[in-house]
Amino acid sequence: MTDSIHDVRARSGSRREFLKTSGMVAATAALTGSLSVARSANARGSDLLKVALVGAGGRGTGAAANILGTKANVRLVAVADAFDERLDRSLKALKQMFPARVDVPDERKFTGLDGFQKAIDAGVDLVLLCSPPGFRPAHFEAAVKAGKHAFLEKPVATDGPGVRRVMAANAEAKRKGLAVAVGHHLRHEVKHKEVVRRMHDGLIGAIQQVRVYFNSNGVWVRPRLPGQTEMQYQVRNWYYFTWLSGDHIVEQHVHDLDVGNWIKQAHPIRANGMGGRQVRIGKDYGEIFDHHAVEFEYADGARMFSFCRHIPGCWNSFSEHAQGTKGRVEIEGHGASALFVDGHEPLRFKRGPDGHQLEMDDFVAALQAGQPYNEADHGAEATLTAILGRMATYSGKIVEWDAALQSSLDLAPERLSWDATPKSLPGPDGLYACAIPGATKAW
Repeated sequence: MTDSIHDVRARSGSRREFLKTSGMVAATAALTGSLSVARSANARGSDLLKVALVGAGGRGTGAAANILGTKANVRLVAVADAFDERLDRSLKALKQMFPARVDVPDERKFTGLDGFQKAIDAGVDLVLLCSPPGFRPAHFEAAVKAGKHAFLEKPVATDGPGVRRVMAANAEAKRKGLAVAVGHHLRHEVKHKEVVRRMHDGLIGAIQQVRVYFNSNGVWVRPRLPGQTEMQYQVRNWYYFTWLSGDHIVEQHVHDLDVGNWIKQAHPIRANGMGGRQVRIGKDYGEIFDHHAVEFEYADGARMFSFCRHIPGCWNSFSEHAQGTKGRVEIEGHGASALFVDGHEPLRFKRGPDGHQLEMDDFVAALQAGQPYNEADHGAEATLTAILGRMATYSGKIVEWDAALQSSLDLAPERLSWDATPKSLPGPDGLYACAIPGATKAW
């Protein structure tokens, strides 16, 4: 199925044609699947939606709070995480917020790298897949095989083989009539929807250029603990290892890259860029870069210029911008936005409610109505766009879209267990090697 999806992309050269074909699959599934969506979302004739959380970190706890915060009859009944203290901390917070909606006894708490399967099999209707992104393809495959609706936090993979696995699993999810949401909350933000709709209506003319930013101080650091295996250290400190996070261009900046694709209604056809480690170096920072700058090219010749940085003390921005033949747009990720049409007063838009809550409201509403719902196509495209950018910055070369999609470079370890050996290991000085542009083979 992955090859057929790729063939559709190659024939059409446009995301619109790809989504049209994907929509035909979804429509076919809807004829036989919408009733099954409604039935499985309302198990055993009840309107109760039983949910499992896989990955109980900050974003996982947030996603669980979002679904428990909907108006639907939802109950969290199982939780899985690699580490027991993180699971307990998440459950404590969720019970304080939603005491009547959390029912997770000890027998439905699962820890370790295999806990995800036990949570999926715990009699639930829907799973929230919020573990580090490197685990997402395997977890999604398991959820679809078990016939569960799924929410996938972004990104959906960290390498080309992972994206292909997600695409194949999603094709099966469509055949089964399963609902799939992806954590690109900006697509649900009120001001993003209003501004992008007007762009698609042609208000600022043909889009010639897009600029996107995710510049910040960076994230947490979790130093090595006594007695940890290398696998335990990397999974706990997952952000700094490419097989787990994809690098911050994939893990965070994917939000903005997704908005760029949404604006263009297409995916890039190639990319070139540069990046490296300027400040965030040392034993605690794994192997990823602290800055990336990428030029993405679309089939119509338009460009998207992408900038992301994790360096304290610099100019920060989480925003998306577009220049058209008749005007321009400025969208703040979590702020107000403005649309400027030449010769007219600007149109300004307030943010509105938090998109994280809105995306879960929309997902659950579709489940309750028995309506087909699937966001994995654009989720996979956004992830591959970010991976394409990383390949360009790591290698220092121009990288084609098809090379990223068909890449055989699998970043994951040969097996997943606490005594397994990851592919990236520290040297004698405790430092991890990072990519060297001009020398590193990135696909």
